[in-house]
Amino acid sequence: MTMADLMDIDLGRRSRRLRVDTLVKLRWLALLGQAIALFVTNFVLHFAVPLGPCLLVIAISAWLNIGLRLRFGRIDRLEDLPASAMLGYDILQLTALLYLTGGIENPFSMLFLAPIMISAVSLSGRFTLLLTVLMIGAVSALTLWHYPLPWFPRESLKLPFIYSAGLWAANVISAAFIAIYASRVAIEARKLADALAATELVIEREQHLTQLDGLAAAAAHELGTPLATITLVVRDLEKQLPSTGPFGEDIALLAQEVSRCRSILGKLTSLGDEAGNILDEMTLGLLLEEVVGPQRDFGVLITIVKDGEGREPVCRRNPGILYGLGNLIENAIDFAASEVRITAQWNVAAVTVVIEDDGPGFSSDVVGRVGEPYVTTKIDRRAKSEEGSGLGLGLFIAKTLLERSGATVVTANFVAPKSGAVIMITWPRAAFERDAKGAAADAAKTAKAEAWP
Repeated sequence: MTMADLMDIDLGRRSRRLRVDTLVKLRWLALLGQAIALFVTNFVLHFAVPLGPCLLVIAISAWLNIGLRLRFGRIDRLEDLPASAMLGYDILQLTALLYLTGGIENPFSMLFLAPIMISAVSLSGRFTLLLTVLMIGAVSALTLWHYPLPWFPRESLKLPFIYSAGLWAANVISAAFIAIYASRVAIEARKLADALAATELVIEREQHLTQLDGLAAAAAHELGTPLATITLVVRDLEKQLPSTGPFGEDIALLAQEVSRCRSILGKLTSLGDEAGNILDEMTLGLLLEEVVGPQRDFGVLITIVKDGEGREPVCRRNPGILYGLGNLIENAIDFAASEVRITAQWNVAAVTVVIEDDGPGFSSDVVGRVGEPYVTTKIDRRAKSEEGSGLGLGLFIAKTLLERSGATVVTANFVAPKSGAVIMITWPRAAFERDAKGAAADAAKTAKAEAWP
């Protein structure tokens, strides 16, 4: 599964669209607050408020909410365009209320920031920009044209224009800041969510691959009984029919193929039953050879050096480690000028794999962020040309899978004048060999159970 394949999959993007129910509830809350503010201003503070026109504006929004509730279900989600249209309506509705109650001088003009915040978090940058422009236009109009600010009877409050201009600047700057800040935070959160979803897909795929041996063994056991019946029938036919007759060659061929099937099923059965199977456990050197093998045909010299104390570490086949190391080595080959060097080191406490190449190294702006989703080191890849490569998801997935196995991953560049990138993956030895020890213990338990009379 390539990165291009992952990008064609809906990684939960639809679930992040705005729900109609959410917008309807937020609007009901806004309308309730607007109505309370109007009644308190008019009946408690006794300020002169054009109550009729204001209530008409609120009533129109209430009827719109009722229509949305009847038209859409609670779980329906909106595309960006209709969602932005609804938020744009909220801006215009607030503009109408503020026009009737003092314009930009009304303290509640700060509520313009609410639709901008919702858009920045949930919609694309293009629609957020359009809504921000609409909001700036509304604030500008309210600065110049509006009814007087409600005040005590037979008194009027006349604020200097410089104060209104300051309020205009505060609203515009706040809207721009919130739009940029919230959009960046939301984009990072979406990227991380997409990358984690892609990681889960890769893990699921690798787990399916590791389960094939068990499935093959189960299939072999299931097919053993019908194959035994076929063998008995073939033997009976061999005894009953002459070998030189018209069916002799067919019976002989059938017996040969039955014997071949029994041999194949015997091999499949052994995959899940043999303790310490070479397909299930591997030394560190064998692990690296298996990962490097498919990468040796790209015109880059790959050297593996082993340097350790005592017994070479043994681990159980782990799809996460295989995929993670494979991706890191593949990236090193992509950027290497002529050689990739892999050094395996171990002692009683730790197991370390160092991947070095003689390429240009990581660029200075990403060297500290390698492994974050959508942080790409793409320059000129020799091994990848498919559309969608270079998105940074591959390194993120590799780093995530290796860290899940207990490793720490550190990236750096060689110190000048030497060039190239260095990636160091380090496991506590107990974590690296944990799966192998667990497999051996399980095999011992199984053997003991089978031997029990």
